[in-house]
Amino acid sequence: MPEWGNLPIPKKLLAQGVRDMVRISDARMSGTHYGTCVVHVAPESAVGGPLACVRTGDEILLDVAARRLTLCIAEDELQQRQAEWVAPEALPPRGYLALYAKHVNQAPDGCDFDFLSSRARVAEPEIH
Repeated sequence: MPEWGNLPIPKKLLAQGVRDMVRISDARMSGTHYGTCVVHVAPESAVGGPLACVRTGDEILLDVAARRLTLCIAEDELQQRQAEWVAPEALPPRGYLALYAKHVNQAPDGCDFDFLSSRARVAEPEIH
């Protein structure tokens, strides 16, 4: 997983006295973040997950004890946003980035190549 969630509090907010803010990301962090964060949100926004539908001004309910994030918009609004969502530009058709984009599982499934998982392994052929 890319490590893109490591962002400091914006200077504009620091000037207003904000010393902590929740960051919600489908990335990972090394532990050097600044404040409260929720990472490994899945499915990722790049595949049309919930983060892809968040817009400026939306309220998000974070219930840490229940391990739940809720985008507080009406179901019909969420469906409309999902229908309007456009997938990001495709990666190259070959090479490591193409393999990564096509075959790496989401965070809850270990971020491993799907073809390396025990569920994807084909039985070894019998040798006679």
